[in-house]
Amino acid sequence: MTRTVRDCLAEGRPTISFEFAPPKTAEDERRIWKTIRELEPLRPDFVSVTYGAGGSTRDNTIAVVEQIAQDTTLLPVAHLTAVNHSVAELRGLVGRFADAGIANMLALRGDPPGDVSGPWAKHPDGVEYASDLVELLRAHGDFCVGVAAFPYKHPRSASIEADTDWFVAKCRAGADYAITQMFFDGDDYLRLRDRVAAAGCEVPIIAGLMPVTTMGTIARSEQLSGAPFPAHLAAKFEAVADDPKAVRALGIEQAITLAQRLVDEGAPGLHFITFNFAKATREVMAALSLPARV
Repeated sequence: MTRTVRDCLAEGRPTISFEFAPPKTAEDERRIWKTIRELEPLRPDFVSVTYGAGGSTRDNTIAVVEQIAQDTTLLPVAHLTAVNHSVAELRGLVGRFADAGIANMLALRGDPPGDVSGPWAKHPDGVEYASDLVELLRAHGDFCVGVAAFPYKHPRSASIEADTDWFVAKCRAGADYAITQMFFDGDDYLRLRDRVAAAGCEVPIIAGLMPVTTMGTIARSEQLSGAPFPAHLAAKFEAVADDPKAVRALGIEQAITLAQRLVDEGAPGLHFITFNFAKATREVMAALSLPARV
């Protein structure tokens, strides 16, 4: 029987996982497999492979997930988005994953292609919400399904309260777990966890982390997450902005501090967004105090 993220979380210790982006060029292909091989010895519980806006890297995502499953010791999770896909196309994709023996999925509504902050428009024959995608996966295979969570709130949500309602709806549609968008303030994660628990939802929420390694990482994080970078941290980085080595050292230090706090506060898992580079993740992992693994 295929191991699932649900199985990993049931072991009662913080899971460790890494996120990769599917390659678009031959150089990307070389780099992702170099990174996978460098991180594989850390024995993550699972790894995930993202899905380009509008399905732009769909075939590459499937190919990488299949190769991870066949050629490594790693447990792959495939991202799947609803953008620009009809229900018939989504069913076909789900069938391809099932045929490849992929049992772990992350169901995301996804961002519009081009301008990620542009207006959302569902495919005429597609689905409107991530909860619909969760239900589709549940109806077409024995999948372990994850969804996204937003510590600050989803940029399209009208309020924190509305965002919590949408998240709980995804969970009640059949999600087994959630992974947050990247965040940099532990209080944001803890507030998310508390308000979800107060709504009567017990789905485990894995923390999504990305070490800052350059000043450009900060702007990129804001673009990708739709959340402002914490002002108190931004001030620290601005103070050393002219020294790239100091920026990187500060970013690694902050990531270690955040990750350790989350583990100590009982977060069920840490999910490192790697952008297909291994070094920063390895440095953070080496500094963490984690429960012993069997």
